[in-house]
Parts: sequence; structure tokens; C-alpha cells
Amino acid sequence: MLLSLLIFSCKEKDTRPKDAKPVEVSETILPEPPQWMVQGNIYEVNVRQYTPEGTFNAFAKHLDRLKEMGIQTVWFMPITPISKIGRKGVLGSYYAVSDYTAINPEFGTIDDWKQLVKTIHEKGMKVLIDWVPNHTGADHPWLKNHPDFYVKDSNGNAAIPYNWDDTRQLDYKNKMMQDSMIAAMKYWVTTGIDGFRVDVAWNVPAEFWVKCIPQLKEANKEMFFLAEGDKPYLLTSGFHAYYPWEMFHKMVEVAAGKRPAFSLDSVKNKYDTIYPKKAIPLYFTSNHDENSWNKSDYGTFPGASHAPFAVFTQTMAGTIPLVYSGQEEPFLDSVSFFYKDTITFKNYGRTKFYKTLLELRKTNDALAIDGSFKKINAGYPKAVYSYLREKNGKKIFVILNLSKTEQTIKVTDKDLHGNPYNVFMGTNEALSDKEWKIEPWGYVVYEYK
Repeated sequence: MLLSLLIFSCKEKDTRPKDAKPVEVSETILPEPPQWMVQGNIYEVNVRQYTPEGTFNAFAKHLDRLKEMGIQTVWFMPITPISKIGRKGVLGSYYAVSDYTAINPEFGTIDDWKQLVKTIHEKGMKVLIDWVPNHTGADHPWLKNHPDFYVKDSNGNAAIPYNWDDTRQLDYKNKMMQDSMIAAMKYWVTTGIDGFRVDVAWNVPAEFWVKCIPQLKEANKEMFFLAEGDKPYLLTSGFHAYYPWEMFHKMVEVAAGKRPAFSLDSVKNKYDTIYPKKAIPLYFTSNHDENSWNKSDYGTFPGASHAPFAVFTQTMAGTIPLVYSGQEEPFLDSVSFFYKDTITFKNYGRTKFYKTLLELRKTNDALAIDGSFKKINAGYPKAVYSYLREKNGKKIFVILNLSKTEQTIKVTDKDLHGNPYNVFMGTNEALSDKEWKIEPWGYVVYEYK
């Protein structure tokens, strides 16, 4: 999102009634996600920081590498111009939009953008853009031309949302503003994009999304909508996927040794209860917010602990995995929000690791969004988290050591015995009820062919 996300993790929780109880909407059946996302993945691109030039054309040189790694959908952080009033740092926040239908000149021109979209499609990949409907920047033309588009503070001025003083809060009670927002989104659909990641979606009312999303789909029925938020109403309003913040924070606690591995089950069970069927969580070990403000993944999943949690995000049931710019290097630093802070690509040390997971997800039906999930008891439950994914006769068996100590593994389920293929070792291995050891933060993924 934007500004100091040191407060963001709590922000959504703070806006909810303290005595609110989960609304069980799991029986609601959502429309199918686009077929191209059923076994898909998302890679988040921070254009400003991706190359020394920080342009669309410079980023395009990485497309073949990302395609080879297995990336299927590319999500671009906001590509629109940034307001100058109240600007944070030298370059400002991407999320303080000064014009909804223009290109940030840092990145290039509209022709550069259209060519980039065309090139991505030619390589068989999809494109999402980040959209910011909750607020505009502090010098957006609407502030002068349509002041009634904004919520007013006690002095009659356009209100500042939270502490984001480079932005102004839009008023969704204004129908003309809603129509203007939809028109702006339609403009980007005409550039060939395949969907939207929507910033602060949780603070925009359901009424708008129910009105907006069908109109956007008129041009492309296969569009994909990802909400930055975890309120169930977003899914029943037209979004396919949401941010599972509670699962992410639980993963961080497990990585720090503060919670046992099996605590992940409580979050999964909660999600299965409060969200509609076919609602899709976006699993990640880092994104632009968590990296910039909370040092993910190098601080929250430091060293070897990153790997088993990355496997978890790539192989869990009903999910879409996210990889953030630089994680394949890995770039072990926070990336500035408001200044030029180029990500260094040199060794690509995790590329093979991610390629193994991304290709497996693409080629094995068991890892499809609708593949089944069964928890398997294969070791000490406070440390070992293991499960079976299955679909169309294909099976993937995952064993994760989510602890800093060696663990003993014993697989008693005879249906899993045999000679499965170890996807990371590249060999078939005998698997029986014989005990064996797994290293700290170890991971094994078996494919049954």
C-alpha cells in the first residue's frame, strides 16, 4: 500500500468492531476464477527499483528470465503519476495518485506500457496492475474540479485517510465519483491488462464493487481481481482472491519459534469457515509493504527458514503464490518506498528453487486451486507440518520442518509408501514407515507419477 506500513498490519483490525464475530459465508459459491489462474502464480514488480533505469523498457529485459523461472502473471505496482503536494521523500509514494489515466513519467510513456503488455502476452504471461480507489494524491485534479468527490474533515477540507497526509479520502456516497472511477479503470482495460490488484479494497464499499467489476468484465470475461484486504464481503462482491494477513502473521510467529507448526491449521480452518467456497488466498513470504516496513523476507523468515515457508506458500490448498521482486536473488534488504533504491540482481541464488516449485504447480493438477488437501502426521506436530495434495489421480506429498532443530520423520500412511519422485533432489526415493531425519528448516516434496 503506502506510507508507514509499520501500522498497516493492525490497521484493518482497528477498523472492525471489537465485538464483531466472523460471518459464516462458506456456503456461498463464487464464480470460477479465470482458467489461466487455476494453476497460476503472481510475481510483483516494483518498476522504480527493479533496474538502475527504473523504466518499463529496462524491466522488459528481465521477461525471458522470469518466463524461464516459471512466472505466469506479472503484477505491476501503481504505474500512474505521483502527487507532489505532501510528497514523501524525494520520489513519493506510488499510492498517491495524481492522475488515474496517465503513466508515471519515471517509467516511460503510454506507448512503452502498451508495448510491454504486448510483449508479456506474446511470452504467454498475464498482466495485473495495482489500482488505488480508496484515495487520490493531494493534488489530483478532482480536488479542484470535483471537490464533492471527497469526504470532508471538520474544517470542510478533503479528509486525510489515517496518517497518509499525501492523500485525500474519496467519498463513495457520491455516484458520479463512482462512475468516474469505473471509467478510469476501463481505460486501463483497453491497454490489454488481465486484471487488477486493488489497494485498500477493504475500505471501499461492497456496493461499488458489485457495480464496478461486472462492467470491467464486459470487455474481458477472463479478468482476475485480487483484493488487498481480508474482509469476506470482498469475495461476495466480485473479487476472486484476498490477502490472508492472519496466515502470513502466523507464519512469521512460527518462523520465530513463538507458535507451533500446527497453529497454521487454526488459521486455515478459520478461513474455510468465514470465506465463501472458492475464495482464493494469496500466500506470500514477502511483498512491497512487508519488505519495506517489516524486513520481509530476510528479517521475518531469515536464512534457511525462508525455504520451507516458501514451499508452504507454493503448495498449500486453494491458494495462489506470490513472489516479490528480488526474492529470487535473494535481495536481503528492505527496498525504499520514497527514494531510488535499486534491487541488485547478480547471482539469482533462489531461481532454481522457485523454478522447481512454479513448474510443479503448473504441470501437476494436484497443486491446482481446487486440488484436495489432507493433513498427514509425519512427525512432531509442533515442528513438522506435512500434507497431501491430490487431483485427477495426481498426488503431491509435502513434508516441512518449521523449526530450527532436526526432526524425526515417520510416514505411517501406506498409501504414501513406494518410490515417489523427490522434486528437489531429482530422483526417486524409497518411502516406507522407516524413520529418517530432516534437517532444521528442511523440506521435501514428493511427486507420485
